[in-house]
Amino acid sequence: MREPWPAVPRTGSGWRPPGGRRRRAWVRWLGLGALLTLLLLLAGLLVGRPGPLAGRSGVTVLPRGPALRAQDALRVTGNRLADATGRPVVLRGVNYSGAEYACVRGFGIFDGPSDAAMVRAIAGWHASSVRLLLNEDCWLGINGVNPADAGAAYRRAIVDFVRLLHAQGLYAEISLAWTAPGDRLALGQAPMPDADHALAFWRSVAATFARDPFVVLGAYGEPHDVGWSCWLRGGAACQLGYEAVGMQQIVDTIRSAGATQPIAVPGIDFANDLSAWVAYRPHDPRDELVAEFHLYGNNRCATPACWDREEVPVLRRVPLLTGELGESYDDSRCGASFLSEYLAWADAHGVGYQAWTWNTWGTCSSLIRGFDGTPAGVYGQTYRAHLAALARSARDER
Repeated sequence: MREPWPAVPRTGSGWRPPGGRRRRAWVRWLGLGALLTLLLLLAGLLVGRPGPLAGRSGVTVLPRGPALRAQDALRVTGNRLADATGRPVVLRGVNYSGAEYACVRGFGIFDGPSDAAMVRAIAGWHASSVRLLLNEDCWLGINGVNPADAGAAYRRAIVDFVRLLHAQGLYAEISLAWTAPGDRLALGQAPMPDADHALAFWRSVAATFARDPFVVLGAYGEPHDVGWSCWLRGGAACQLGYEAVGMQQIVDTIRSAGATQPIAVPGIDFANDLSAWVAYRPHDPRDELVAEFHLYGNNRCATPACWDREEVPVLRRVPLLTGELGESYDDSRCGASFLSEYLAWADAHGVGYQAWTWNTWGTCSSLIRGFDGTPAGVYGQTYRAHLAALARSARDER
């Protein structure tokens, strides 16, 4: 369980991500060459140049950078993630929240920029991955979401952003987060994904990214208030007031859509409980599952003794990714002591982690106070310094 999102978007209700519609400037021919030239120059200033995501042809323009290559393709090898050459890969990165809620709150697709400059800032922290949370209604374009922020527009924005991540050497975890059954608008994270839309969402997402080898597919953000049987099977095993689908159905749907990437499957109790993950592990014909663990300082399993007891047995079987990681829910005493304790444990065990969150909310969970990568307080400073130290150590080893 993470800290709640701010009640009012920091970016303002009229914000839209870069690359939106540009005004057209119409210049009337006035007969005088000099005056026409001046008017054209002024029109160019008013209209502005193409945004960072779009070239003059309207085709996405990727920035220069250390892009991921074919040999960086992710796969599961035993209980570790690895690249195509068999070299171990430990994902260490950030969450970028917003695509799960901005579209249903009516202020765009992201809660912040989605341009190359911000992606370079994330890479500048020596991160290797970004977790992106999605909304099923916005992806599918259903239940009354503004078409400007949903359906094809939403899907294109997500695809473009993921491509920008890869162009800067960043892997992406694409996670289903906000859902709702029937004609209800998806305004939060339900206990389990709904049968009405979740499988349609995953058929589409899996088909969209089937040929992207640098993506991990996050089955569902944080299952909660359910038991393990419901978690695995959904349907009659759940009593939630709506028909739910379980992790097995999601895995089956992703594979039937042709996606071969690793699938991150979270535990219960807001993904903090992995105690029976191995016993209820979904069947994957490709054997490409990753266990996903979420951790904050006030969670039930928030001590090294619990991690040794519950996470290590899972790690012996499959890769373990801490999809969300942060301090406790108390903005009166922001710090990083708990974060530092877990980072040391995770590094010692080869466990990946993605800190919450690359957003400028002004809370203890904000890693940054500016999308240029300026860290926010001791929490952001500590995490940035930790990633930088790991990068230096890796260079020294080479």
